[in-house]
Amino acid sequence: MNNYSTIIFDLDGTLLDTLQDLHTAVNYALAAHHFPQRSLAEVRSFLGNGVGYLVQKCLPEDTSAEVYEQVLETFRPYYFAHSMDQTKPYDGVLDAIAALKAKGKRMGIVSNKPDEAVQDLHKLYFAPAGVDVAVGESPSVRRKPDPAGVFAAIARLGAEPSEAVYVGDSEVDLETARRAGLPCIAVAWGFRDVDFLSQAGAGTIISHPRELLQLL
Repeated sequence: MNNYSTIIFDLDGTLLDTLQDLHTAVNYALAAHHFPQRSLAEVRSFLGNGVGYLVQKCLPEDTSAEVYEQVLETFRPYYFAHSMDQTKPYDGVLDAIAALKAKGKRMGIVSNKPDEAVQDLHKLYFAPAGVDVAVGESPSVRRKPDPAGVFAAIARLGAEPSEAVYVGDSEVDLETARRAGLPCIAVAWGFRDVDFLSQAGAGTIISHPRELLQLL
């Protein structure tokens, strides 16, 4: 794979460990509306499709659209106020990004988080290490697995899809890469394990960020 000049990363579960803060925030919102709490394992299994999907999956199936919106509106401000309490890059991620940058790789982030939050996290952690652009969900960019964000990031990097590889941690990322026509490297340190990724069709799975240097 080392002929690829451009790397597109997922954010949550790939570069950034956000699980604890998301778990705390969704349980805060559930408790505020008198719903049962969810376990860390449950929340982990619901991640990958954005916060709206997370909240929906944490609620009982018969919850009305009106109540869903109320819970989501409780979740959003709490999460964004506490999104950095325990969140941090996975061990080895920033070193791997810096080493890839030194090899001349162009790098971008595409996330299902709201774009404003993605830009803040990019500036804080990943721009200093060498990631050039970041794209989050916005009115003009649909959530993954729609490949629009991937194509936008590749274009902003001055690259072509044929030069790019996608790195992510979930079935959503595998489908995003497929729709974009990109090869995918799946990571097993995030929100899905090796067995799940294999069953979802991942062809290349790595267990530590340093393995990216061997592949790319």
